[in-house]
Amino acid sequence: MDWNELVVKKGLPRWPYPVRYGEEERISADVLVLGGGIAGCWAAISAARGGAKVVMVEKGATLTSGAGGTGCDHWLNTPNPCSRVTAEEAVEWESDFNGGYVNGISRYIAARESFETLLEMEKMGGKIRDTGDEFKGAPFRDEKTKFLFAYDYESKYHFRIWGSTFKPALYKECKRLGVKIYDRIMATGLLTEGGKTGEKVVGATGIHTRTGGFILFKSKAVVNCMSRYQRNWSFSTEWKGISSWRPPQIAGDGHAMAWRAGVEFTLMEISRPSSFGSGYSYPGYGVGNALNTWVPCTLVDANGKEVPWVDRDGRALTSLADRTRPAPGQKFMGERTTVYKHKRPEPITDLEQRVKKGEFVLPIYADLTGMPEYERRVIWGVMVGEEGKTKIPVFRTYHDAGFDPEKDLLQSYLLLGGDPMRGKVLPWERTAGELGDAGGPVVDWNLMTNVEGLYVAGDALFASNYHNHAAATGRYAGRKAAQYASNASLLRLSTKQVKEEKERVYEPVRREGDLEWKEFNIAISRVMQNYCGEYKNDELLKIGSIWLEDLRENEAPRVCADNPHKLVRTLEVFNVLTCSQMILHASMARKASSRYLDFLRLDYPEMDPPEWHKWVTIRIEDGHVKKGERRIDYWGDLAENYERNR
Repeated sequence: MDWNELVVKKGLPRWPYPVRYGEEERISADVLVLGGGIAGCWAAISAARGGAKVVMVEKGATLTSGAGGTGCDHWLNTPNPCSRVTAEEAVEWESDFNGGYVNGISRYIAARESFETLLEMEKMGGKIRDTGDEFKGAPFRDEKTKFLFAYDYESKYHFRIWGSTFKPALYKECKRLGVKIYDRIMATGLLTEGGKTGEKVVGATGIHTRTGGFILFKSKAVVNCMSRYQRNWSFSTEWKGISSWRPPQIAGDGHAMAWRAGVEFTLMEISRPSSFGSGYSYPGYGVGNALNTWVPCTLVDANGKEVPWVDRDGRALTSLADRTRPAPGQKFMGERTTVYKHKRPEPITDLEQRVKKGEFVLPIYADLTGMPEYERRVIWGVMVGEEGKTKIPVFRTYHDAGFDPEKDLLQSYLLLGGDPMRGKVLPWERTAGELGDAGGPVVDWNLMTNVEGLYVAGDALFASNYHNHAAATGRYAGRKAAQYASNASLLRLSTKQVKEEKERVYEPVRREGDLEWKEFNIAISRVMQNYCGEYKNDELLKIGSIWLEDLRENEAPRVCADNPHKLVRTLEVFNVLTCSQMILHASMARKASSRYLDFLRLDYPEMDPPEWHKWVTIRIEDGHVKKGERRIDYWGDLAENYERNR
């Protein structure tokens, strides 16, 4: 029975929970962690181990929430005793790939502490080794430690892991340590000393997603682990399904809260065309390919003709083993870089041209049947079976439908539309937070922002990525927050600030508007497509800013919510609007084009001029947007500053 049939036969269903709009609950803590994903759980655990009284707030259910809540198949960029790759080199390849636009602080912290974090995960109950000897003798297995490695079997610094065991273990450890977990609470705003923008953080506000009750959190320190922003250029709940990489309810809540509190942001101008942000993509890793989770899978065409692999020099690779080891003279391979020094082998890059010439016949298929048994089992069993958002909808569903990797090929949608990794999309259908690096708060070596007492970890950081990075930075930020809280006091909340936030939060349920949150999100996306798409100039960006401000002033007051669920969705979309405005401010501030940021200014066409190789920053001060800049390497010497601050 669909929704329309249900309404016709039964009438509109009643809201199943008691509605408590406006009712207040007050909670105090030393450290308040916002977001219960991978970074949030690690931050809470680390702060609790540091002796702090910890409260963690999660919009969903902490047991499985967040981008890594359902699993992870690889733990990347981790120097360890089996490897010859150093922490400095792990940061270097990513920096080279991104033209220097990486968060050197957080990436180096992750490189230095990732292996320790992984071992701690094992002590909590996460599975990180082939303890059952399922892959004994495989070339990617270290026989002494029973670790499995991915991509580069010689350098051994990308681990294969059983990530679906991680979140339950983290949740259990949080409970054991006495962390107070408040599930199904949407954080709505940060509270600051005296209620003033830019002053010390003293807590946060939230609403219960089922009852609509209002919660006041008072704390000495806050750790923002609320991931990043999405749904700015493309949005459709019905069309996208599970094709988005991160959970669709990740909408920039933490970014919008921090922006209103006066936090300094950078890299908000970055975006790229991607099917992950559209409705065209099939589920990630649910179709045949040879990238990331599927490396080093063989591809064949419709006639069974194998698609060749080549190394960084274009040299044809005649054996599968060559796909998993560095080229002659190459020390190690990066995870997905195109920079020559660390570029890894890949299927031929001119496949499209050769298809057009008739050399290969579409469609293309991933051929697990022709792979060695250990590769077939590790790709389909461990990698696809453990990756985020694939264990049930892909691995189990395909198995139940009869898919057998020993007998069946899996079609790729490469060149057909819908390939989630390399599929073509319209250039104005862009993403920012859905995939790859994104903008976020500027932080120091304590992972603290310019707002005292406010720390950031995981995907909420600028230029951040990967599960291991979220875990290691969460662990680090929680430690730092606990240290800060041990010398701080709980400060009085501003009655005026609390009242204003409460009025803002409940405004959609007090009015009888004629718009709903989905329509409002689509309107925002259309503005971003038209005025902050592939082509940008001052005139387009200014018009876009006018449009977004018009939406805020004249259309947002028409958006209504008649239950707590719709209220949460509405507040999320208001945050999508705020993040979109931040993107436009940052885009106007960068007066140069950049291929690394996929940023094209028609009025400033020179690509990556040296004087613009820097971080452009934005923040709110006295009600106005203040633009600034920082050196591309503002963190200084990585090893020296890490040792001084850890």
